[in-house]
Amino acid sequence: LVLVSFSCTGPIVGSVLIKSTSGEVWSPIVTMLAFSTAFALPFTIFAFFPSLLKKLPRGGGWLNSVKVVLGFIEVALGFKFLSVADQVYHWNLLDREVYLAIWIVVFSLLGLYLLGKIKFAHDEDLKHLGIGRLAMAIGVFTFVVYMIPGMWGAPLKALSGYLPPLSSQDFVLGSQSVAPTATTASSDIDNPKYGDFLHLPHGLKGFFDMKEAEAYAERVGKPIFIDFTGHGCVNCREMEARVWADPTVQQILRDEYVIVALYTDDKMKLEKSDWVTAKNGDVLKTLGAINANYALTRFGVNAQPYYVLQGKKGAILGDPRGYDLSVEGFVEFLRKGVEEFNK
Repeated sequence: LVLVSFSCTGPIVGSVLIKSTSGEVWSPIVTMLAFSTAFALPFTIFAFFPSLLKKLPRGGGWLNSVKVVLGFIEVALGFKFLSVADQVYHWNLLDREVYLAIWIVVFSLLGLYLLGKIKFAHDEDLKHLGIGRLAMAIGVFTFVVYMIPGMWGAPLKALSGYLPPLSSQDFVLGSQSVAPTATTASSDIDNPKYGDFLHLPHGLKGFFDMKEAEAYAERVGKPIFIDFTGHGCVNCREMEARVWADPTVQQILRDEYVIVALYTDDKMKLEKSDWVTAKNGDVLKTLGAINANYALTRFGVNAQPYYVLQGKKGAILGDPRGYDLSVEGFVEFLRKGVEEFNK
């Protein structure tokens, strides 16, 4: 039970543990209590009332159906974890539309199974369709219909944390190239270091190397928006889909800041000249390890997302910000940084 469930609960538990390192209290406590209770409750009940074991329904067709349904869900989640590895190592196997196509097919087959249109070796004959099974099938097909517009670039905000980034999609319906403004016409921001395999969301332009961002920010006289992020960071993608997508947020980021996204889980091995030696003597050779070490030594954090506003000579413009879906709060955070920079 633990081994099978871990692949489903791991992302949830991991996200709340990250929240706990960011200072949140109640959300991690409630989530971990629910997680532990779910595993402990059956054993506790049967320990107090052993006679209930005799009243449990015997295994049969219904139990096989449960296993098959969970199997379909595990297949879908398996591609989710493969997608993270694909992004981290830049294999380019699962673009967003390929990933969505697989999920659409998997959940369509699950819906057909629930309706009794597909039958496996150990399934019993489905004499009639129960209300519960029909309700599940309706829910599954509704989910499939919701995903279909994503094949043409719909943001699918409810799934934003579980899909590959929109930048990996080859075709987005109605997309238009944005003409460079006076603040984005420089060749270094159009062709940033590591920009051949890393991208910012929503067509924003920026950097993926701190030194390059600092040099550019000094030249144009703007503060730096540091985004500590990761390919496998569900909360980062949710922030980008729900908060960064706001027009006011995008306008401030595009016009008032120099953006630098520092991926802490990227496995790209860098040139020897870019290697960093950590305090413990370890030689950090990958982009992710170097960025993670920078976050830990400079700001004392290892959680993502983590947003820092940096001014002249490395000065921090106000308190950094973590995972928070308040658009108004994020706008206020950005505007206060600009005000502090201009003092």
